[in-house]
Amino acid sequence: MLKTLHIENYALIQETDIAFDGGFVGVTGETGAGKSILLGALALLLGQRADTQVLADKSRKCVVEAVFNIAGLGLESIFAQNDADYDDTLILRREILPSAKSRSFVNDTPATLQFLKELGPHIVDIHSQYQTLTLTENTFQTQLLDTLATDSPIAEYREAYHHYSSLKHQLEQLTAQEAENNKVADYNRFLYDELSNAQLHADEQETLEEEQRLLEHTGTIKEALDTVGGLCDNNGRDDDNALSRMIAARSQLSHVASYHPGIETLHQRMESAVIELQDILAECEALNDKLQYSPERQATVSERLDLIYRLEKKHGVNDIGALLAIATQLDEQLQAAESLDDRIREVMEEVDKVFSRLHTLAQRVTASRKEAARTLESLLVPVLAQLGMAQARICAEVTPAADYGPWGHDTVRLLFNANKGGALRPVAEVASGGELSRLMLSIKSVITRRSLLPTIIFDEIDSGVSGDISVAVGNIMQGMAQNMQVIAITHLPQIAAKAHQHLKVAKAIEQTGDGERTVSRIRPLTPEERITEIAVMLSSNPPTAAALQTARELIEN
Repeated sequence: MLKTLHIENYALIQETDIAFDGGFVGVTGETGAGKSILLGALALLLGQRADTQVLADKSRKCVVEAVFNIAGLGLESIFAQNDADYDDTLILRREILPSAKSRSFVNDTPATLQFLKELGPHIVDIHSQYQTLTLTENTFQTQLLDTLATDSPIAEYREAYHHYSSLKHQLEQLTAQEAENNKVADYNRFLYDELSNAQLHADEQETLEEEQRLLEHTGTIKEALDTVGGLCDNNGRDDDNALSRMIAARSQLSHVASYHPGIETLHQRMESAVIELQDILAECEALNDKLQYSPERQATVSERLDLIYRLEKKHGVNDIGALLAIATQLDEQLQAAESLDDRIREVMEEVDKVFSRLHTLAQRVTASRKEAARTLESLLVPVLAQLGMAQARICAEVTPAADYGPWGHDTVRLLFNANKGGALRPVAEVASGGELSRLMLSIKSVITRRSLLPTIIFDEIDSGVSGDISVAVGNIMQGMAQNMQVIAITHLPQIAAKAHQHLKVAKAIEQTGDGERTVSRIRPLTPEERITEIAVMLSSNPPTAAALQTARELIEN
């Protein structure tokens, strides 16, 4: 339940602290006094979007803080999911800065707006006269039956449905990926086979290019080697060659080497030169004998290089290493496509498995709703009679839906007729605004017996009712307050008189340094002040003696 509310620099409220009793709390005040400011402030605490327009003083921040007792509501899991410490006393605070930034706190610890939004539906139900329109929505009507159902697996169904939807989405993505893969699979297979069949080796291109150069110039090389042999040795056929001349020169030096040390050195060097030249000639001869020109081999090498160059050009690369990397990538893509087929089969099997469970849960949900529909009718009819609709008939029609949805496989329609005789028709088609308000109040009074919601706030839900009906509305709210905290913003004295605590909202003019300003104040009324307030609501200000007497009687009754 809501224990205290602190509001600072919000709209017409400069600063106020309100302590709320349990049970039935009535809030009254003249039109425009600021009763709805309470709802606006609470809405901020429940995650509503912040707006600097609510700042009374644009230079100061706005602060709204509330203290709730949440013992026994089972909210520990929500705190755990948000990494927050749980306590039976919940403190929510929201600050709106002049810069338009907003800060949120849960138990004095910074928190996200999402956390506040998750907590909100579990601690406060704010019901305005405009919310009666939700009564005409199928989702609300469906959830109404689920609330009344004693053994509904709707939570399990919704979990299974979200799992099923996730798997279906995953299957659609995999199928789309498979279709995309199929468009290029054949071409990728062709490219991979082409590269694989080429049997490429990392250093092959460089080796082949060297061999090709050698084969192209074999004749020239042999001719040069023959010429070298002729110039240097000519196989001893004559003395007019380099080797013979060097041998002759060595012989001349050997004759005079003993006469001069320098000549001995030259003789030794000439000896080395003769040996080196003989070695060169031997290697030239061996190399010449080894070189053999092969047109067939040259054609083979040329053909192989042409294949390599064509593949490199085709794939836009410059070496075999890049071709091998492409081949590896293509192989991985082809293997991934094959594994994708396996994954699709696995997901399809999982979809079928989850759908089977979904179908079973949907049948149980349907059964629980049909039972709840009978319960709803038996519970609502007496309450509607209290509200002056003794002839009203209402029932919930549960029929199969076209497909499975987040709320089951049912279409739920609330059928209504306020008058005796005539056919039951959908609520949206036959209920007037006043009838919708009374019908929604009846529903709220019924479902609060089944829910753990600690606080409900009615914002002028009594609009359009008066006389004995307003007394009945007050009685229903009083009855609801036996199980929960009920806060009613009302303009009807018959309802305000039923409250256990009476708060009054009033406007006043106060002086400031810049002149006058309008402020709104909220305070609890004493027993005597309460009599006067209800008397004013009954008659005029100041109230008549008769109105004061009637006010006393209303409160006593």
